[in-house]
Amino acid sequence: MQLSVIPIGDELLIGQVTDTNSGMIARMIAPWGWQVRQVLTVGDAPAEITRAIAEAFEVSDIVITTGGLGPTKDDLTKQVLCDIFGGTLVEDPSVTENIKALLSRRGIELNRLTAAQALVPTSCRVIQNLVGTAPIMWFERPDGKVLVAMPGVPFETETMLRDAVLPQLLERFHSDTAIAHAVVMVEGFTESALAETLEEWESALPPHLHLAYLPKPGLIRLRVDGTHTDPDFINSEVKRAAAEIKAIVGTHAVADTDIDAPAILLDRARRHGLLIATAESCTGGNIAHSLTLIPGASDVVAGGVVSYSNEVKTRLLGVPAETIAAHGAVSEEVVRLMAEGALRATGATIAVATSGIAGPGGGTPDKPVGTVWMAASLLTPDGPRTVARLGHFTGSRSRIIDTATTHALLLGIRLVDDTLGCEC
Repeated sequence: MQLSVIPIGDELLIGQVTDTNSGMIARMIAPWGWQVRQVLTVGDAPAEITRAIAEAFEVSDIVITTGGLGPTKDDLTKQVLCDIFGGTLVEDPSVTENIKALLSRRGIELNRLTAAQALVPTSCRVIQNLVGTAPIMWFERPDGKVLVAMPGVPFETETMLRDAVLPQLLERFHSDTAIAHAVVMVEGFTESALAETLEEWESALPPHLHLAYLPKPGLIRLRVDGTHTDPDFINSEVKRAAAEIKAIVGTHAVADTDIDAPAILLDRARRHGLLIATAESCTGGNIAHSLTLIPGASDVVAGGVVSYSNEVKTRLLGVPAETIAAHGAVSEEVVRLMAEGALRATGATIAVATSGIAGPGGGTPDKPVGTVWMAASLLTPDGPRTVARLGHFTGSRSRIIDTATTHALLLGIRLVDDTLGCEC
């Protein structure tokens, strides 16, 4: 099944707001073998919204609009949908009660404009928005094609698509085709190098299996998709294919679920009973932030030191001032001692550290912007085992920080796997 998505709002066209809903929708429907056929972004103009909906229905049985349902005068989508599907705008008492209950929980008084969001076309079926005030509206054409109008707030759209709208779409457009998926997260390859490594195996794939390469900084997500009329058969085939990929790439396979580097390190720490610490200079706490964003991280994260200045590196992490003077703060010698110092300072058993130049200034011919030394240290019965790696990253300051964060975490994951083994 292919969908069309229509994000609506002038703010999208002028770059004031970035459309994240379309990508989220595509990711959410993918496990069922559905795809987004096209994304048509339009402003708050009735003629443009009407044109986009007509164009979308030419190629898709399902159209999802996002945005344009708010309480202000520029939100015109409901009237446009009335013009297309017929009916008039009338107050829906159930929507009014839902809005009142939501605002009451938030301690907000209902005003005239918000109350007007209970006006919905008589030609639609309302799906109550349990996390926002704009109701979700389901329209169905005589030919069976469906349009679902959803709010533009990403949290509301994601929550209600997952919990209410997608289940109803799957029921309405039921297919007898069984879909199966498997994921293998791979590190240590470029996309082209991994494709070459898997070329012979991939060429021999049967027609009911497909391999997709989905790269992100430091990691490549390999997704095996399978379709067949026999659910048991295709599930078995997908699992077999994933196992064969792992056998080919060996220890470069670091996870068999779609998770990122922070989640992988947290998983390793739980498996081996480790406690994580960070010592960060150029990443400024971003590694610790990425770890603690994940619910439940407190059971394996001890803490971290943002040692942005040389004085803090010396005073809190125990890096000798003489070492910094001799080699520079951005050096293998210093970053190794930072990681080991984080173990001592926090009582952790695994630590990752960074020291580099995130830019846009501060670079030198010997150490240009994007130069980052990373280290990981694991406490063993024989003392800390420490490894270090030099990275040369490109892009904006924020991109360099994010990329260094991922590579530092991957270095910690590799150290754990090489020392303690991996069952991923």
